[in-house]
Amino acid sequence: MVKLFESEIKIMEVLWEKGNLKATDIVREMVKRTNWNKNTTYTVIKKCISKGAIRRDEPGFVCVPLVKKAEIQEYETNELIGRMFGGSISNFISSFFVHSHLSDKEIEEIEAMIKQHKSEETK
Repeated sequence: MVKLFESEIKIMEVLWEKGNLKATDIVREMVKRTNWNKNTTYTVIKKCISKGAIRRDEPGFVCVPLVKKAEIQEYETNELIGRMFGGSISNFISSFFVHSHLSDKEIEEIEAMIKQHKSEETK
């Protein structure tokens, strides 16, 4: 799996939201979102290309995402749990609940997810 840094994920977010884009269009979007200049944006795009997260198509320097958002989310979640919680999902969830201020609605949504997961595992 590709390890992306925060700046690279910002570029990927644009591509995940908008699909294939010319690098110039990514520059315009990053100016709005982050105030990055053209050189910074192109540098980060090139890092994503060298890592295999983006493919450059011609003509027009069109950037094509090669990794899905869900893949990066899964990788990053596993990295966090492994690094900070010794690989223990229950320790991660326990810490999350202790340090989060969840609304009743959010708690209901989490309970529904757990029920859904349980029902899918018994099939």
